[in-house]
Amino acid sequence: MQATSSKALPQQVPPRAASAGAASSQPVVPPVRRRAFAPLEPIGARARVLLGLGFFVVFVLVWSLATLGGFVSPTFLASPPTMVKEGWLLFTEYGFIGDIGMTVWRVFGGFLLAAVFAVPLGIAMGTWKTVEAFFEPFVSFCRYLPASAFIPLLILWAGLGEMQKLLVIFIGSFFQIVLMVAVTVGGARRDLVEAAYTLGANSRGIVARVLIPGAAPGIAETLRLVLGWAWTYVIVAELIGSSSGIGHMITDSQALLNTGQIIFGIIVIGVIGLLSDFAFKALNRRLFAWAAL
Repeated sequence: MQATSSKALPQQVPPRAASAGAASSQPVVPPVRRRAFAPLEPIGARARVLLGLGFFVVFVLVWSLATLGGFVSPTFLASPPTMVKEGWLLFTEYGFIGDIGMTVWRVFGGFLLAAVFAVPLGIAMGTWKTVEAFFEPFVSFCRYLPASAFIPLLILWAGLGEMQKLLVIFIGSFFQIVLMVAVTVGGARRDLVEAAYTLGANSRGIVARVLIPGAAPGIAETLRLVLGWAWTYVIVAELIGSSSGIGHMITDSQALLNTGQIIFGIIVIGVIGLLSDFAFKALNRRLFAWAAL
């Protein structure tokens, strides 16, 4: 009787063995393999730097091949060694460092002047629709006017001094900043505004604690972009009626058919602009680190 009853009892499966069997029955998902040229696939910081430097290397090699190989006349395009030699002469014999200083001062002076007036107006236009309806048509109209078209009038109004050059940069930057800031502030999340009203905030508190903090990273990015445009305006301002600056040097070099100095001046503008852009990015990441989360 005992043997018969023992055979009738079901076998007990240990819990750990059952869970292991259930886990083994699930399909195994293979790891995702990243592809270098997949759309929107991120790359590492080291690869980004190497690729960026690689383009400049290829560019210089093609430039050297075209000039040193005799495919392009030196009258129209100087070779890289000639450009470096002319740049050295600019610094050692012609006081080019002073021209760089004047150009940098004009760029940042005109840009800061535009930002001081444009950012508050842009915030007001993005916050209150009545202000936007009043200013937006005129600002949009002026945004399409080239800053260089105002140079003859600015020479008549302000002469050939520094104020004329600052005003060219101001006009070229002001209207762009106003509209871009207005769009950034006006794109605030409505749910955050309604939540602030629910918690008892008034109109002033909505602007000071919701709209401006939420739009601050976008406003900083707008200023970074417009600073790059300001470099194009300063060269236009210095090409006419100027006795100093990188644009003035380029004009004098053009009269002498010295393409080495012209190219060197253009490269200096690009290098200074790139350094200022990196500095602006680093400052934005430091001030608004939470925006990248």
